[in-house]
Amino acid sequence: MPIDVTTRQGAPEDTAADTRVVPFFEGDSLDESLQALVDSGEAKPKLKRVAVAHEDGGRRVLIAGLGKRDELDGEKARVAASAVAGRAKELGTKALSWEAPAGFAGPIVEGTLLTLYEFKRFKSSDDDEDEEPDGLTSLEVAGEGADEAEVTAARVAAAAQNAARDLQNLPANVATPEFLANRAEEISSEHEALGLEVLGRDAIEAAGMGAFAAVAQGTHIEPKLIVLRYDGGGDGPHLGYVGKAVTFDTGGISLKPGAKMNEMKFDMSGGAAVLESMNAIATLGLPVKITAVVPATENMPSGHAMKPGDIVTAGNGKTIEINNTDAEGRLILADALHYAIEDGAERVVNLATLTGAIIVALGSTHAGLFSNDDDWFAEVDAACSETGEIGWRLPLHPEYEELVKGTYADLDNAPEVRKASSITAAEFLKAFVGETPWVHVDIAGTAWGLGRPYVGKGASGFGVRFLIELARRTAA
Repeated sequence: MPIDVTTRQGAPEDTAADTRVVPFFEGDSLDESLQALVDSGEAKPKLKRVAVAHEDGGRRVLIAGLGKRDELDGEKARVAASAVAGRAKELGTKALSWEAPAGFAGPIVEGTLLTLYEFKRFKSSDDDEDEEPDGLTSLEVAGEGADEAEVTAARVAAAAQNAARDLQNLPANVATPEFLANRAEEISSEHEALGLEVLGRDAIEAAGMGAFAAVAQGTHIEPKLIVLRYDGGGDGPHLGYVGKAVTFDTGGISLKPGAKMNEMKFDMSGGAAVLESMNAIATLGLPVKITAVVPATENMPSGHAMKPGDIVTAGNGKTIEINNTDAEGRLILADALHYAIEDGAERVVNLATLTGAIIVALGSTHAGLFSNDDDWFAEVDAACSETGEIGWRLPLHPEYEELVKGTYADLDNAPEVRKASSITAAEFLKAFVGETPWVHVDIAGTAWGLGRPYVGKGASGFGVRFLIELARRTAA
């Protein structure tokens, strides 16, 4: 069940919660009742360190190390909150109250809610439905740092990220393109400012999206082009959010190895992030206009599947040699990017689990960022840094662009020369955005297995919070 999140302006120690959290910075002194734990060395200000004390009456007090006060940032606050949430869970806490340092209430809420996420949809349970819920049921942010607007925004963002994790964690036999389209319909039905359009196989082909249609032709599961249009007003640029949603990627005829192929249910992570960020943006009522496009399909081998050597024509008229059917993400994104721009998007960002090469280059710490516009890149990069969903820019260059030119068609989806694989994938996408400012975010290393304390090693929902922040930054 959802955790109730509230703010309170009164003295932190006056909380009715069964457990309260006291922040502890280097050089600080605590109340006399807690200082003994500091003097004994049990409580330390080191980040992620959590000590437990009890007040008269039995209420627990968690002393949370936050490091040096002038070095605290949002990411460290999330990590500290994660450590506290884990300890509170071990202690059986039902109601937790944080005395949040000013300016860090949001990250503390995010770190708590993201840490306590669980995916149990397919677990058998013998629990009695009438029993009291297990685990944390309420989170209070108290004291001078309890900014209600900040807490509300963080609660909405964390809920959206956890919803994206739910979509990621679902098996491919459940989270089909139709399932994602139905989720988009649920989201749009909750917000007057959100409109929905869904194109099926026939409409995709009729619209001339030959690249997307080629990937989808190998599966009997109906593909969907999901389009959410949000109009929150404002005078800022019309944004385009595009998210890859290959709901299962076998590699097609260029079949992947069997080991860890089960993880290819996560190949729709970009689409999941785009869908759920749109829900959050509409919930917050941000004054911005966004066209969100999610091309959703399986990539399967069959008698109908595209073959290496096939040539197809994308929606913008460019022809493409398909020399590797496992380079399918860039094909569906090509048509989706063109669609978003044709729909009026003036600034575009796309998220995709696009290349394994980005993991070799950056691991799971940074997403790969590529852009054709320095100013738009700076906005996206700032949103990434603000939310801790950090990226690192890699170059585009005419010599890389030359590598994706086709022998028999305009473009080659998978150059045989194994050079700069993540960059050539980005160069391929660039061919479909023209002069429109655009940033490609390769999240293959961060969508799952991120390993940060508040998301662990499973689905991360990476991208949801930075897309929300990007909308907030560009709203006018």
